[in-house]
This record gives sequence, C-alpha cells and structure tokens, in this order.
Amino acid sequence: MDSAASRPAVVIDNGTGYTKMGFAGNVEPCFIVPTVVAVNESFQNQSRSSSKSSNWLAQHSAGVMADLDFYIGDDAHARSRSSSIYNLTYPIKHGQVENWDAMERFWQHCIFNYLRCDPEDHYFLLTESPLTAPESREYTGEIMFETFNVPGLYIAVQPVLALAAGYTTSKCEMTGVVVDVGDGATHVVPVADGYVIGSSIKSIPISGKDVTLYIQQLMRERGEHVPPEDSFEVARKVKETYCYTCSDIVKEFNKHDKEPAKYIKQWKGVKPKTGAPYTCDIGYERFLGPEVFFNPEIYSSDFTSPLPVVIDKCIQSAPIDTRRALYKNIVLSGGSTMFKDFHRRLQRDLKKIVDARVLASDARLGGELKAQPVEVNVVSHPIQKFAVWFGGSVLGSTPEFFEACHTKAEYEEYGASICRTNPVFKGMY
Repeated sequence: MDSAASRPAVVIDNGTGYTKMGFAGNVEPCFIVPTVVAVNESFQNQSRSSSKSSNWLAQHSAGVMADLDFYIGDDAHARSRSSSIYNLTYPIKHGQVENWDAMERFWQHCIFNYLRCDPEDHYFLLTESPLTAPESREYTGEIMFETFNVPGLYIAVQPVLALAAGYTTSKCEMTGVVVDVGDGATHVVPVADGYVIGSSIKSIPISGKDVTLYIQQLMRERGEHVPPEDSFEVARKVKETYCYTCSDIVKEFNKHDKEPAKYIKQWKGVKPKTGAPYTCDIGYERFLGPEVFFNPEIYSSDFTSPLPVVIDKCIQSAPIDTRRALYKNIVLSGGSTMFKDFHRRLQRDLKKIVDARVLASDARLGGELKAQPVEVNVVSHPIQKFAVWFGGSVLGSTPEFFEACHTKAEYEEYGASICRTNPVFKGMY
C-alpha cells in the first residue's frame, strides 16, 4: 500500500456554474466556488509593446508574473469588478471544458490555494458530464499527470455519482433516473444496476443559467434599475434566494396581485462604479424563473418540451423490464433542482402523464385486462445540491477506489489513452 493511498482522495466536481471540492470521506465539500477565472490582461499587452526596447529578462519576469496573477471563484468576480485589467473567463460551457488553459489555472488554485494539499500525495477523483468526448478525458489526464504529477486519477460520470450518493441515505438502489439540472446543462440519465443506459440519455438545452437569464430579462423589461454590468449577478442571487416552483401559474399571478406586500421582495444592492445603493422589486420572476422547466415556451421558442415529458420519454426508451424501477426512483441532482417544491411539481406532472397512458391502454383493451398502476416517485434529499460531489466522496472512501484508479506508472507506460475508460473494476473494458 503506497502512502498516497493511505491519505484521503481529493474529490473535485467541476460544474459549469460552481465547482465543489473537498476530501473523500467528508459529508460536504470544503469549498463551493463559481467556476470562473480572472486573468490579468495588462501583462500580455505590456510584453508585446515593449518587445523592441526592453531586455528579454524583464519580459520573461513579466510573463512569469502574468502566469501567477489570476484569481478564481468569488475572488475573480470581486477583482474584475474593482479593476478593469482583469478579464473573466468561464472555462466550462454547457458541461464541457472549452478553455483548457483557464481550466489548468483553475485547478492550480483549487489544489494549492483552497485545498492546500500537495497533489503528489493524493489520489484524485474528477467528474465529467455524461456526454463528454473521450479526448477531453485525455486532456484532463495529461494535465493531472504532467502538470500536477498526481499518483492516481479516476474520472467519474456525474449522474452515476449522484445515484451513489443515495448509498448512505437509503437502501442501495443503483437503478434509477438521475435528473441532473446544473448551471450549464440538464441531463436525464437512466441507470440500471449501476450501468448507464447510454442510448436513452436525454439532454435539454434549458438549465440553471437560462433561469438566471430569464429573470434578468424579466427585470430588465419591467424597468428595474439594476446597473447593467451587475444585472446577471443580481439575477443569479435573486434566483438562489427567492425563487420557488408553483403548482399553477394563473393562481400564482392572482396571489401576487391580491397581496403584493406579502409576495413582492426587495433587492438591495450597491452600484459597483459609484458605490451608491439601489433597490429594486422582485415580483413574478420568483415563480416564473423555475417555470421554464415546465413550460419552456415562455422563455424560448427553440425548445418546447417540458422536463416531465422528457423524463417520461427517456424512461419509455429504456429497456422495458427496467421501466417500473426507473419510475420508482427518479433522483434529483444539481443546484437548479433546489427550488422549493420542485420535486413535488415534477412528480405531479409525471404522474399525470403516466396515469393518462395507463388509462388509455385500459380503454384500448376494453377492460379485459387491468394494468397495474405505475408508481412514480421523485426522490428529493437535502444534499441534492452537491449530490455528485457527495457520491464522489462516498466512492473515494471505499478501498476498491484506489484499485480502480489509473496510476502515474500506467500513464507513463501507456500514455493518456488510458484515461479514456474509467471502469468500476479493473479488467472490465
């Protein structure tokens, strides 16, 4: 047993909106930070302009400084607000890494400034979105083994981890549908006995970020005075603080109109440039934001299938002998499933679809055969916000985890292609 395997593994779940990081065996991540990097732009311009006059040493040191002068997460937001020399980059878009340089810098800060550990001493468990290309895993492996020199690496699929998160909370159910609504992507992934049914994965172009954009749009159209450079952040905070799912839009509108004092909230902010305070009202967007999952046409005309319909289609396309089990265990994961009553609304709408189908089949058979009612159950638990991370923590604290990892020695022998497959048990390719 080498020494790294006796220390807890590092679990980093990189999402489009937030990155959750910590050590295996913990109940919750040590840090949850926005996945964003602020890079100092002034150095690059300086070194270009002064290339003729100044010596190469000054240029070199400027380059080294530029490599070190960057911030991530909330620090990045704060920096870019207070000074104009920092440019924000979001390394992950729609669940896929787009900017590998920024991603490498992001990991660097995660490991050294946040977790404060030596990457050579810990095995690493990273996560990826279900539809990631194998090349992306190779890049990840390359960065981890070459730059950070980690002793072992495992790249897990997010929904499977979200299902594994239920290990400790309920009886070990490895069959279920994971509805993972993140900031940049929404995936509906059916899992049977721990294996992803790849052909039935459904992905929806509506995610947490769209809720934020929709709230931003609603507030802008109503003429609330939010400084434009701050409006996206304000919309995000409004979403996280005040939004909820309603059972009926029309009733909800009426409620708000009847007693505005009870439902309309105030948002207080400070203008970044002048420091002057401002306030604005938050009204209908409190329930219209999350409504985009159930009535997408209010937000965009490109995509109009509600989330419950997509989940139903996903289960109907799965092998017939798994369907009942799948309806029975629909697991929510990701921050955008945290809206109040989200799981109730989802369960109610799904139940309607399923019951209608059972009734129709009874009618077709003319009452000779009665179909058994289908149990629909949407599981909600307090950790669904970081269910993926928690699943990783559970997995990373099992002794089998260290056997399943790709090691530095294997990487040196076979190259980055070993990272393409991450089997649960070695020898299963």
